[in-house]
Amino acid sequence: MAMDVNKSEIRLSGSGGQGLITVGIILARAAVIDGINVTQTQSYGAASRGGASRADVVISNSEIYYPEAIKFDTLLSLTQESCDKFIRDLKDGGIFICDSSLVKNYPLVNAKVYELPFSDIASEKLGSILPTNILTLSFLVRVSKVVSEKALKAAISESMKPAFLDMNLKAMKLGFKLADDYGKEEK
Repeated sequence: MAMDVNKSEIRLSGSGGQGLITVGIILARAAVIDGINVTQTQSYGAASRGGASRADVVISNSEIYYPEAIKFDTLLSLTQESCDKFIRDLKDGGIFICDSSLVKNYPLVNAKVYELPFSDIASEKLGSILPTNILTLSFLVRVSKVVSEKALKAAISESMKPAFLDMNLKAMKLGFKLADDYGKEEK
């Protein structure tokens, strides 16, 4: 079942070792499961762990003529460096999601901003920071509705080694819950 996505450019950004390339591939796989056109590209710095890392996913119901995200509908930043580098390319009215455990400052943006200490939450609720990538991806999918949650679960299940599947499915459910609960305490 194809989602109703005209075109969405998504950049997942942070540092090497945070699993952003993996979640870019999972998001692209979910789009394929939903029957949506998709491209996925990636880039990482000289050091695979600690260097800058990003994955771009472009999802569209029509043909995609350029594979990389240029003006993002959604930007996920898991480090201050990635936020500083990419936030200027977020579209007005877009979605900005950041890990407030690691992103302490960002400029005012004309976007829907979601800031949560995702790394701290993963450590506390899941016993490890490793599933922070799946936690944030699930949050992103719930708030943006860019792919179906059923397709996301299938893509995670197909992509994870059996030893890590249970933890990542728990991270997915927690990401959905965090998105549902976001802002409720402010009301």
